Amino acid sequence: MSDSLYITGNEAKSGKSAILLGIMEMLERKISRVGFFRPIIADTTEPDNNIHLIATYFNLPYPYEKMYGMTAKEATDLAAMGKPLDVIEGIIKKYNELKELCDFVLCDGTNYAASTAAYEFDINIEISKNLSCPVLLVVNAAGKSVGETLGSVEVALESLNDKKCQMFGTLVNRIHHDHGDIIMNKLKANPLAKDQLLFTIPDNPALGRPTLKEVARAIGAEVLCGEENEMSRHVHSLKVGAMQIQNLVASLVRGSLIVTSGDRADMIVTAIAISSSAFRRSISGIVLTGGYKPDKDIMNLILTSPKMVPVMTVAEDTFQVATRINRIHTKISPTDERKITELLALFDKHVDTETLEKKLITTPQTIVTPKMFEFNLIKRAKKNKQCVVLPEGNEERILRAVEVLSDRDVADLVILGDIQVIRDKIDLLGLRMGKTRIIDPEQSELFEDYVQTFYDMRKHKGITPDNARDMMKDRNFFATMMVYKGHADAMVSGAVHSTAETIRPALQIIRTKPGISIVSSVFLMCLEDRVLVYGDCAVNPDPNAEELAEIALSSAQTARTFGIEPIVAMLSYSTGTSGTGADVDKVREAACIAKERAETLMPGLKIEGPIQYDAAVDMAVAKTKLPGSEVAGKATVFIFPDLNTGNNTYKAVQRSADAVAIGPVLQGLKYPVNDLSRGCTVPDIVNTVAMTAIQAQYEKGIA
Repeated sequence: MSDSLYITGNEAKSGKSAILLGIMEMLERKISRVGFFRPIIADTTEPDNNIHLIATYFNLPYPYEKMYGMTAKEATDLAAMGKPLDVIEGIIKKYNELKELCDFVLCDGTNYAASTAAYEFDINIEISKNLSCPVLLVVNAAGKSVGETLGSVEVALESLNDKKCQMFGTLVNRIHHDHGDIIMNKLKANPLAKDQLLFTIPDNPALGRPTLKEVARAIGAEVLCGEENEMSRHVHSLKVGAMQIQNLVASLVRGSLIVTSGDRADMIVTAIAISSSAFRRSISGIVLTGGYKPDKDIMNLILTSPKMVPVMTVAEDTFQVATRINRIHTKISPTDERKITELLALFDKHVDTETLEKKLITTPQTIVTPKMFEFNLIKRAKKNKQCVVLPEGNEERILRAVEVLSDRDVADLVILGDIQVIRDKIDLLGLRMGKTRIIDPEQSELFEDYVQTFYDMRKHKGITPDNARDMMKDRNFFATMMVYKGHADAMVSGAVHSTAETIRPALQIIRTKPGISIVSSVFLMCLEDRVLVYGDCAVNPDPNAEELAEIALSSAQTARTFGIEPIVAMLSYSTGTSGTGADVDKVREAACIAKERAETLMPGLKIEGPIQYDAAVDMAVAKTKLPGSEVAGKATVFIFPDLNTGNNTYKAVQRSADAVAIGPVLQGLKYPVNDLSRGCTVPDIVNTVAMTAIQAQYEKGIA
């Protein structure tokens, strides 16, 4: 089941608030803890109207500060400083803090108040993807022809489709009563709207009418008389009192707001008389302009009238005031029970809430962006902190990564090297290391014990005590022995060492798990909208069928460790039975071995091979090349037949698709050891340490 929904309009004044109320009421009936979140709110000293509306009306228990990501000014300032990713990271962080308290989060996109619609729509798309939320698109049809409305829908859906958003549904709001059936039929025929929920809601002009309180706030008026309940009246029409009285009376409709100069006593008296009579077209109130206020006698007449008429005054002239009132975009107040009741009734009448509920229950969340994946890595690593040793303590990138990891409290860290040299470098760089321990292997009290242990382990291979001593001076060997002895839970190296220098100590000291003959690796490929697993792209040059089967099962297990449901494609240049040759036969045999072993080790694991990459990843190709396959078109784990293919493919995807490649992640060892690329960045190191900590949790059964 989906645990979130992102509602975004395609432009301003789409009537999104009404949709939020309707869906929130539906969720409240079915789910015990529903949260409400706005990624970006306007820069205002007053509470955000939509948060105030939803939180107050539904009595949500969450603090206001937890229900939004950041203000528009904060987001703009970060973007101006060249830190747009900090905007997304900040929103993700706040969203996940709220999500911890809820079973479901309803997200409300921005209101198109300060930028072009196209630009802001793209912002909403980016945010929805990074929060992994399915999208309900609300299209504004107010005052538009059928063609204009359908054009708006088409443009919005094309943009969402191009950005690979997970679409939940499209709702065309404020539609002309005569256009409903035509637009719905056109929507159903639109291939971009396939598999979506589709709804249309007619326009109800009454719902857009402001209250007198909203008018007073918008024009900065002083209220001369009018209680709270009277100021809640809705303004149905605006009448400028600049005509003859008989003409004004003839033009009035029920709920008219009269705007007239404050020195027009005749207009004021007429308004009072109309309000006090049985005249059906009773007015809602009076706005007096020019800064003029009624004299004492007129004011007494107003106050003693049998039916109170709210009166307010403002300094501006009549034309300016009337123009500003006409531009008011009404906001729904949580105390406006009458309007909310009408809104909810309209929603229930035109939206099939039963189908909506069913869709929410059956919609899995398929979007996982790199930022969300990285955030979840950090979050999982922090839950049960592990001790990770980093043997390359002199390397600046390692020290900068340690500062980040310490600030985020991701793991208990140990760095190896000359203590004074490292401390001098930390001071020079101005870094904060938190509680990170620094150990010089040769000066450590553990050193002699490690030497003896290594000698005992390897003396049958002909090494001497002196050899063992020399080996333990190597920081990779010392760090690996820390993991073996339980003085650390995991190790990460490779920023300045080769893969062989990282793995060799692990093979000699830690060794492989029972039943596993080789160490292999995977890269976690974070694409725009999902995370895939590629193996083996870093360790084994040309595995045989048995080894390839092992790599497949290890990679499936690694995928599961990081929350990716494994669907395994064993790749070749041929799909199914269409090709022959030694390379294809190896993959076919490996797939058979993997399937057989999976029945015991990972029951229910889906494996297909040999299969080509396009058939594994593209559903349209899959239907042609391998119809009926449970893997084709849906694969999440890709096993390459050799290192040459795997290494080149991951780098091609990384560069061509602008993917984030996390890894290599080593697998098959008894305890976690991971290898960094020598070209790694600080974020790469942070991610690898977090992943390694999660592997350590998993090995202990506490992930």
